[in-house]
Amino acid sequence: MVSKASPSFPSPAPTSKDLPESNTQDLGPYADYTTPNTIVLISQPPNQTCAVVGGIMAARMKNLGARAIIVDGRVRDLVALADTEMPIWSRGTSVIGAGAETKFHAREVAVRIGETVVQPGDIVMVDELERGVVVVPWGMVEEVLRLLPEMVASDERVLGEVVRGGSVKEAFKRHRNA
Repeated sequence: MVSKASPSFPSPAPTSKDLPESNTQDLGPYADYTTPNTIVLISQPPNQTCAVVGGIMAARMKNLGARAIIVDGRVRDLVALADTEMPIWSRGTSVIGAGAETKFHAREVAVRIGETVVQPGDIVMVDELERGVVVVPWGMVEEVLRLLPEMVASDERVLGEVVRGGSVKEAFKRHRNA
């Protein structure tokens, strides 16, 4: 998304110098381009007050097969978003629609979500119970899969000791090499 001028917001926020080149000229609403079985990541320009996802866009993305929506920005229509029954997380909310202040700029490009840059093809996992998102760069998937079993086993050994009354410090020392 990028800032745009409108009668309600005649002085848009400046465009970031890190912005990728637009590849969406005249494509229409971004929700229509949702790829099935993906997690949709949306980056909104800072300092905007509008929402970039509302009930209509979320319903369309769900219909096209989105599994979750992560917004580095604002959403609106919270009841309608909840009705989609998929994870939709954002930094904030607004009652102002996206058309007032922002427009679709690029798709299938690197997206910055907070301090994390997500490249097309990276693995994104949403943990609804923990309310967290993990991104594994595509080039590191094999390494993560190799390391994960021992990390989980190590934590299980630490937890076992702590539950039996042991100290966290000593359990970490024995099982995490820390």
